[in-house]
Order: sequence, then structure tokens, then C-alpha cells
Amino acid sequence: MAADALKWRRFRAPVDKRAATPHLGGMVFIPRQPQTIRERIGAMRHLPPFVRLVWESSPPLTLASLVLRLVRAIVPVLVLYVGKLIVDEVVAQTHLPHAGWTLEQWLASGRLVRVGELVLVEFGLAVLGDFAGRLSSLIDGLLAETYSNFASIRLMEKAATLDLEQFESSDQQDRLDRARRQVTGRTALLGQVFGQVQDILTATSFTIGLAIYWPWLIALMVVALVPSLVNELRFNAEVYRLDYFRTLERRQLDYVRYLGSSIETAKEVKLFNLNGFLIERFRRFAQAMFDDNRSLATRRGLWGGLFAAFATLGYYTAYAAIIWRTVDGSFSLGDMAFLVGAFLRLRGLLGGLLLGFAQVAGQALYLEDLFSFFETEPRIVSPTDPRPVPRPIRSGFVFEDVGFRYEGAERWALRHLNLTIGAGEVLALVGENGAGKTTIVKLLARLYDPTEGRILLDGRDLRELDLEELRSRIGVVFQDFVRFHFTAAENIAVGRVEAANDAGRIQEAADRSLADTVIARLPQGYEQTLGRRFGGGVDLSGGEWQKIAIARAYMRDADVLVLDEPTSALDARSEYQVFQRFRDLSVGRTTVLISHRFSTVRMADRIIVLEGGVAIEAGTHQELLARGGLYAEMFELQAAGYR
Repeated sequence: MAADALKWRRFRAPVDKRAATPHLGGMVFIPRQPQTIRERIGAMRHLPPFVRLVWESSPPLTLASLVLRLVRAIVPVLVLYVGKLIVDEVVAQTHLPHAGWTLEQWLASGRLVRVGELVLVEFGLAVLGDFAGRLSSLIDGLLAETYSNFASIRLMEKAATLDLEQFESSDQQDRLDRARRQVTGRTALLGQVFGQVQDILTATSFTIGLAIYWPWLIALMVVALVPSLVNELRFNAEVYRLDYFRTLERRQLDYVRYLGSSIETAKEVKLFNLNGFLIERFRRFAQAMFDDNRSLATRRGLWGGLFAAFATLGYYTAYAAIIWRTVDGSFSLGDMAFLVGAFLRLRGLLGGLLLGFAQVAGQALYLEDLFSFFETEPRIVSPTDPRPVPRPIRSGFVFEDVGFRYEGAERWALRHLNLTIGAGEVLALVGENGAGKTTIVKLLARLYDPTEGRILLDGRDLRELDLEELRSRIGVVFQDFVRFHFTAAENIAVGRVEAANDAGRIQEAADRSLADTVIARLPQGYEQTLGRRFGGGVDLSGGEWQKIAIARAYMRDADVLVLDEPTSALDARSEYQVFQRFRDLSVGRTTVLISHRFSTVRMADRIIVLEGGVAIEAGTHQELLARGGLYAEMFELQAAGYR
């Protein structure tokens, strides 16, 4: 790849409705994000559903947090007012005769009783405030973790409903990545939102107090602080847009980090000496992100400092005015102490509220990523009144003029496909890469719906059947099966998780796929963790993993069995043994077999040859050889390698 292709553009606020950003595969376009103040404030609409989600995660913890916030909101106002009463009482006592009194005389006179009572009240309020603060921190921490777990489960539940096509979309992967980060990255928003509620209550109390004495103080404070709010709103939106437009690059950065530090890639990275290449690429990507963040942070700091100075000027103007009103006798010293303290606290509170509002509005922009993902709806769903899947299957599957094209692709994966898979038949699909074999399997399991035509099962359109029941009746082993870093038993049990505690069924599935011989050699047998991602794990060879994957299909005990290149990683002896076993176990089941090995497919009852998404030949192994077409040509090419 040319060096220029690795250079990232510096972040600039997009001026068009769509902004282009380069990535490893070319250009990708991302929709415009909120830019006006109205749009940024409009993002606050996500706060009510966010609070509902928090409440649903734990009503008791949420209620406890709110009650403690209310206590913490009232205590500072009461402390300050009690302090005003103490000052006024002390000043009043200093104006009464007391020349040369000792402490005993003061106590005996009873003139300190009122001051003592007020000090005890203030002490009690201080203790209450400290206790409420510590307990609130504990509750908020527990609530944040509870919410994170609850939202993560909601995210996984939602992801489980999405279509395979939605997962395979790069844009959807970006969207899912942003949503995933909001589940854990927005836990701080809990404290911010509840803290805002607490500060609003405290500020309201102080505002009422100041307004009773001198309403102009409130107007002066608002004029001083509004510019800071506008500034924070502007920069919060820029931070979000920068983060939004960097989603793809961040995934690429994580991918490069994974390539350079993963056991799955270590062999080839070392063999091809890719460490320097990957490190340089990571450094280049990371530096570009750092430069953008530094530029934005610098501008934000400079403008923020300027507006903070303006707000400080407003405070000292009010301070001078209070001193003047005290000197001319309009206020007592207690009033002055209360007003100065209240104005100072209110200035901090309003400043914090305005900045906090801007920050919450900025955080709310990110909630768009989470809740828009929750609003994503799958297209492949069960009908409102689904028909049951036939049990047992009597006639089989029929593809009627089926065409399918992947989203965004110009080429049809399948076109005008007419195909019958009889009940109990072993059907093999062969053809060159890209001929449409795996696409047929995905359509059969209704991971996709046809773009054209329809697929029938015993005369019923698959779209009329209950989706979950249909998939539960199909056992599939894909060529790119998942290697779960679970125990050996769990790796097999995922084929039918509701039977995960049925050890006999798991062992029977392992015996059918010959995975039992693999597991017998493991130090902890069925309880051995597979893979090296976690401590104590044992990795398997490709062929051994494949036997585990085949065991999953037997674990499912499905009516329809689909094997997509099931023996690609097996040696000749293991392949022969697996298929001898498979021949016996497939009796009575509808079976679809995809393989490039003709020694495998020749056992099928019927073989379909695909080319360019179209079925061009059909018959038994001997019939297709006698016909001398594409199948015979591919067979001869493969056979020649063994002569």
C-alpha cells in the first residue's frame, strides 16, 4: 500500500451533509452529526430513556441515590444559614457588657447557650453531609456497575436479534462498536446527571436566599456565566464529532494492536517479520489521533480560560457591592457572611451547572449511538402468526427461481436457482470459490432471505415459519467455525445449549465426530479449557478443532445437517474415519455437504455443480463423470495430483 494511503486527514468539522474519511480500504462516508447549539441541546432527549434504563437496572439503588442527593443538596444551604446566625449572635454578644469576664462567667451567664446550640446544629449538619457523601459514593459505584451489566445484557440481547447481513456491514460494525463503548463509557454520566439534580436543588435554595436580599446579584451572575456555557457546548460537540468520525480508525487501531500482540497471529507475524511494520503503522495511526486531540484540547483550554476570567470578574464585582451595602448599614455582618458565602457557592454551583449541562449535553450526544442501536430492527423475523416447522420433514426443500445479491454488491451470488433437496437425501454442492455454495446454506438456515424467488419446506415458504424453531432443526458446521475459548464440554454443548448439563449427550456427540479421542488426551478431559487466551488453556490443531465443531452438529441432533468443508483440516485417515461415521449417522436426515474434496462428495446421493451462482450440472458421481462436464474436469484436475 502506498505511504500516502496510510496518512490520515486532520480532523475538521464537516461542512457538507456527508463527510469522507480515508481508511485502509478506501473512502467511507459517514452522516453529518449535530453541529448547531439547538441540535446539541436536542440530544438531551436521550436523558429520559437513559434514566429509565438506569431505573430498570436497579430501582432500590436508584431511589437510594436520589434520596442521598437530596440530603446533600439541602445540607450546604442549612450550614451556611446557621453560620450566618452564629455570626450575628456573636456580634450581638460583643455589644453587651462583658469586660474582663472569664469563661466560667460567660457560661454562668447563659449568654453562650444560643451560640452553643447553633454550633452543635452546624456540627450535626457537617457530620450528616459527610456521611451522606460517602454513602452516596458507595451507592453510585454499585449503581454504575449494575447499570453497566444490565445495559451490556440489553446490548447482547439486541445484537442477537439482528440479521447476519447487518453484522457483515462495515457501517453496522462501526455502529455496534460505538454502542458497545457507550455501555461502559457512559457510566460516569450517572453521577453527572444525579449530581446535576443535586446541584440544581442546592442552587435553587441559594438563589432564593440571594433574591430575598438583592435580586440584582442573580442577574450579574447569569451574565457572567452564560458565555462559558456556550463555549462548552461548542467544544463538547466538536469532541463528539471527532470521536464519531474516528470510529473506523479506532477499530483499525485496535485491529493493528491485536495483530501485533495476539497468540492467534504470533506465528505469521514472527515468520514474516511484521513486528516493525505493525508497530510503525500503529504509531502512525495513534499519532494522527493524538495530534487531533491535542489541537482540540489546546483550543478548548484557551477559550475556557478566557471565559473563566470573565466569570471571575463578575464575582468580584458582586463581592464589592456586598461590602458596600454592609458598610452603609444595609446588611449585618451575618448577612454579609451569608451573602458572600452564598454568592461564592452559587457562582461555583452555577458555573458547575452550566459546564455540567454542557458536558451532559455532550455525553447525551453519545447516547444517540446507544439508543439508535437499540432502535435498529432486524429484517429477518418470524411472522406475526408463524406456521410450525414440519415434523418430520416429508418432501424437503425446494428453491424456486431463487436469486440473491449481497447488499452493496453488483454481482449476483445466486441467480435463477431451481433446486430440490429431498427429505433424507444427502446432497453435495461443488463448485469453484464464489460459486454460491455457502450462500445456499445461509439461505437454507434463513440467515438471509432471497432477493428473488422463494424457498419452500414441505410446500411452505420459509418466511412463513417460526424462525427460532427452523434454526433449531438445522445443524451447521461452517468452514470458518468459531473456536470458543471454553471447556471442551462447553465447546460441544453450544450446539444445543439447553442440553449443556447433559454429559451423556455431550460425550455421545464427541464419539460420533471422533472428538472423544482428542478430548481423552487433554489433561482435564471434558473440563479442559481450549485455546490459549486464558491461563491453563490448551490449544488444538486445526483438525482437532474441526472434530470439536462437527461434534456440535451432532449435539444438535437436527433434522437437517449442513457441513461446509467439514474435513478441510483433517488428514486423509481422519477424513475417511469421519465420513464412514457420517455415512451411518446421516441416515434419515436431510444432509447438505459442501466440499472441494471429491473423495468426500462422491458418497452423496446427488451432486449439484454450481458456477456463477447457477446450477449447471446434477447427478451422481458416476453420472457426472460420464457426462464429461465441469465436474469431470475438476475431478480429473484433483485426481492428477495423486498420480
